[in-house]
Amino acid sequence: MFHIKGADFGKAGCVSLEIKDILHDLGVDLSIVRRAAIAAYEAEMNVVMYADKGEMILRLNPDIIRITIEDMGPGIKDIELAMQEGYSTATDQMREMGFGAGMGLPNIKKNADLFKLKSRVGQGTSYDIVFHLNPKEQT
Repeated sequence: MFHIKGADFGKAGCVSLEIKDILHDLGVDLSIVRRAAIAAYEAEMNVVMYADKGEMILRLNPDIIRITIEDMGPGIKDIELAMQEGYSTATDQMREMGFGAGMGLPNIKKNADLFKLKSRVGQGTSYDIVFHLNPKEQT
């Protein structure tokens, strides 16, 4: 389990880099490592940018990689809108740092084999991101 602190832009990306290193060290196919690292980074950045804190959990079995994130933040009012490329609620300060292009959630969806997002306004958001390790066996 990895803890992510909201608004800690100095450490933003450290958790996803650690996940990338773990998967690489375990010999996971590099294309899957890349996709998982991108999705983990985007989810981590959403916690840093919008939530007070969050936890990311990496689970592996012979068939899948599962990354789950639970955050304590404001929640997402309109998930369908938030999933649209270019939509962002980033502040001007976040944009000045180079964040907030509105590609985070779409990038997670694009890179994951399965992506479930649940959110409750005023309580937080949870992400369930899955990558198949044997994609040729999936139907």
